[in-house]
Amino acid sequence: MRILILGGTSGIGLALARHYLARGEEVAVCGRDLSRLPAELGAQPRLQAMALDITDHGALASVLNGFAAHGLDLLVVCAGFYFNTRHEPLDAATTLRMLLTNLGGLGHAFELAAEKMLAQKSGHLVAISSVAGLLHDYPGASLYSATKRSVLSVCDSYRAGLKPFGIAVTAIVPGYVDTAKLRALNGGDARHKPFILSEAQAVAHITRAIEQRQAVCVFPWQMRWLIGLLNCLPSALLRLRR
Repeated sequence: MRILILGGTSGIGLALARHYLARGEEVAVCGRDLSRLPAELGAQPRLQAMALDITDHGALASVLNGFAAHGLDLLVVCAGFYFNTRHEPLDAATTLRMLLTNLGGLGHAFELAAEKMLAQKSGHLVAISSVAGLLHDYPGASLYSATKRSVLSVCDSYRAGLKPFGIAVTAIVPGYVDTAKLRALNGGDARHKPFILSEAQAVAHITRAIEQRQAVCVFPWQMRWLIGLLNCLPSALLRLRR
């Protein structure tokens, strides 16, 4: 398979790249900072690494068109931007960056990849959302949650449109995963997060969902139930919780 992973130089994206390289697939990873890519992967003959900011539509088109010139079996969009509004309010620049990254970049990547996959009559689109996207909207809810709900909606729309042509669309909805980014956001240790999974556990869930061409994959199951319970609470209580 030929696999393109946007946001593949760290975290879940990098873990997925390692998995598919170990299986002998042709993999391209993109990220804003290639220095984050582990040095040992530089010797991998089946790996391409390209610097890319997903909000740069021209650069995104160039990367995708170049790699997909020889076919594109799987696109995984892991690129995303998170800002903790509990510590400080969003300013205009940060708000715009979150919208352009989590929504604009995803939409453009899916648009470009769908064009290629429709022409070749096969393919699979995958986007990483978050259990935050399963939370119902309520007064004071975070912009991040809103963008992740929109990721699910984008996947739903593309799935409906592309299903008749044999192209699968999978929305991945993870809970807490013990990545370097999550640890950095939590003072270097994220073990206190509820039902946290290792990167290896997350990769197992994600790759199984891709192989089975699942529409939506939510994990771990405990987080699905917890979010369900939170959605039963009055919006005023949710706002106090936040």
